[in-house]
Amino acid sequence: MRARSLDWQSKLILLLVLPGTAVGVAYQARSDASTSPAALWWTLGLSVGLGLLAWLARAGTPAAAATGALLTASLMFSTAYVPFSPWRTALTPVLAFMVITSAATRFGRARKVRLGTAESKRGRSASQVSANVGLATLAALPAAQLWFENSLGIRLYLGVPLFVPALAALAEAAADTVSSEVGQVLGGRPFMLTTLRRVDPGTDGAISLAGTLAGIAAAAAVAAAGTWTCNGDLRMFLLNFTGAVFGLFFDSLLGATVERVGWLNNDSVNFLSTAGAAAFALSLAAGFPHPGVG
Repeated sequence: MRARSLDWQSKLILLLVLPGTAVGVAYQARSDASTSPAALWWTLGLSVGLGLLAWLARAGTPAAAATGALLTASLMFSTAYVPFSPWRTALTPVLAFMVITSAATRFGRARKVRLGTAESKRGRSASQVSANVGLATLAALPAAQLWFENSLGIRLYLGVPLFVPALAALAEAAADTVSSEVGQVLGGRPFMLTTLRRVDPGTDGAISLAGTLAGIAAAAAVAAAGTWTCNGDLRMFLLNFTGAVFGLFFDSLLGATVERVGWLNNDSVNFLSTAGAAAFALSLAAGFPHPGVG
């Protein structure tokens, strides 16, 4: 009953994410149709293909697959630069995210079914996809076609540095999913972050050592994929990775407090934790806004 009463929060996240993303994709597609047709067709083709693959693999509902395709296209457009290569866009960290989270969701499914915590056989919903990846997409939008001209008339491309908070958000989403899915199988009885008391698996805000380590490893993998995509260096990786780890613990804190008392649902907690990861990475980057771009 409590979860149903908070469904409006999931709908609000969809409203926050999808219209702006759709407008951004339409604008960029129109621009690339004349300036870079290859980038346009590669981006749209691969995004739609990934959406279909997710649906056929039952990783998401049809609406979730369509939402994922839209968000992937937006992320790819936001990180594309000349000379265009699909692998040097956000496609690479998105693929890492999809593979890692899908494997974690399927890991130990029989035990999760017994615990009553297994993901629906239909896969994730559109609101879950938006809650996990929507903030990363919104954070990356300013990177698309953003140029800065300094007083000397030298044009500096700012797209890659601006992708730091978006990548931190994406890495946090991977960390959160993996820590929860793996922790339910290998973590034994988890404990609450706020009280350190043991609780049942699947309890909001509960963490385990195995799950946390798995989540941190997932964050590192996605952050590394994104750093390679952007020709970044160790400093850029650390910004993304540190932001993601901060967001992972922030998610548990929100789950143990506001989610447990019924103020927020899981979609809201996931969305806010990715926002926390992005904000933390951005605050760390404030002293060096151009982290290691090659």
